[in-house]
Amino acid sequence: MAVGASSVTVPPDPGEGPGAGREDGGDPRGSRGRAWTAGLTLLPLGLLAAAAYLGRYVRPSADEWCFLPLVRDEGVSGLVGRFYFTDNGRLGNGLLVGLYAKFPVAGHQWYGLVSGVLMLGLLWALTVALLRRAGQDVPRGVPLLVASMITAVFLFATPNTYKTFYWPAASVSHTLAPVLACAAAIPLLRARDRRGRVTALAVVLLAGVFMGTLSEEASVVALVVLSGVVLFAGRLFTERVRAYARGWSLAGMAGVAVGTLLLVTSPGSRNRRERFGAETTSMLAPESLTASLRAYVRILETVLTTWQYAGAVAAGVLLGLLASRRPGAPARRFLLPCRPLLLTGLGAAAFLVSGYLCTVITYPVFGPRVVTAERTWNDYLLLYVLLLVAAGAFLGRALRLRGGGTGAATVLAAALCAVTVLGLAAPLYELGHDMRVRAQKWDRQDRWLRERAAEGAKVLPYKPVSVSGMLEPFSANGTRPWPARCVADYYHLDKVTRGTRLP
Repeated sequence: MAVGASSVTVPPDPGEGPGAGREDGGDPRGSRGRAWTAGLTLLPLGLLAAAAYLGRYVRPSADEWCFLPLVRDEGVSGLVGRFYFTDNGRLGNGLLVGLYAKFPVAGHQWYGLVSGVLMLGLLWALTVALLRRAGQDVPRGVPLLVASMITAVFLFATPNTYKTFYWPAASVSHTLAPVLACAAAIPLLRARDRRGRVTALAVVLLAGVFMGTLSEEASVVALVVLSGVVLFAGRLFTERVRAYARGWSLAGMAGVAVGTLLLVTSPGSRNRRERFGAETTSMLAPESLTASLRAYVRILETVLTTWQYAGAVAAGVLLGLLASRRPGAPARRFLLPCRPLLLTGLGAAAFLVSGYLCTVITYPVFGPRVVTAERTWNDYLLLYVLLLVAAGAFLGRALRLRGGGTGAATVLAAALCAVTVLGLAAPLYELGHDMRVRAQKWDRQDRWLRERAAEGAKVLPYKPVSVSGMLEPFSANGTRPWPARCVADYYHLDKVTRGTRLP
């Protein structure tokens, strides 16, 4: 659940209007403005399209070796039941995993395209809804530019793009989940009457329940953000809408609480805690909290020194520079006068607190490896990216209101967006090569195993074929057999042994 400017109309600033503060005196909604905006937008969209194309080289690995035979034999409901009663208790997670596992290899190949389009569409809709509710007008194409930059930076600035974007099991839990949580704010931002407000309450309540059964970490982030709205509504919203903003946030928190209760009381969640020793080692123990803090500081070092996140700031600066008061926008005030430092400070606090709490709840499972389990960072990194965009928008707005140097600032921000996309493209190209090589090897071994199994073989060798640190049977020099049993089930074999060479 995003902290949006729910039911917000930002009051006009002195001297603000279409074209105010622009050195060239031109209207950014003119043909030239639309042309350069469209050209710049093509860069992140092109990067996202290339990433989706590389999805054709994704093949099952790690947990999916176990998901596929179960869905094949028992259907999606069988996987949902397995999650709830045995594995982890995540009902919503089991449903989404089952939807792509229903189409074995094809489901993995198409997952990147489908999830990428979904995330981009939701972030685009959220951006448009925020601007409309704030009474701001921007050149056509700017909301898509901002949404595509957010999506590109969120997916590809991470140290392990494969586990963030291409590994469906991780993406469902930690990449798609926070975007779905943000999308719960869209009905609120679009509500215009009592019916719309009631619908927004119902949506956020149901979204909270689903989120509680989908991702523990995304639920933590949602609770922190919504708690901030409840606590600081008096400093953000006018008295007219303050109660409703708090009520909407409390509805979302209640939904998350219900979903989390369903999860933690499930047999699967109990089994998971026992499996990782969480029943005897509390995550709230002083030594665990201290170790989590040390790990979180190391994570922050990586995140804060990743220069590609500057592209999110640049996109925000462009938004702030190009936005203007929409002619004829309602004069009613729902948000208190804009306080950039307060809003940015609250957002930064929400990011830091939620990130630490996510580290606390994942530390009992991963231990010190939480520093390298980059996929678990994404639940709070989306909040970080949105915070950077907001900070950039405040900066761009301040420059526009000063009325000088906006042309140069626009060029610099656009150039930084372009450089960021190029900086993200190089590692994506290298990853694509690794994925293609793995796909060729995987397909060759897959055909051989199917042919031998069809001839009646019951025990066959399997050579690990990994990419980006993904787990495969007989990893760690053959000392870790998991998930060899699942590979055997997938090929209708009794057993697979460690192979030393590809067939």
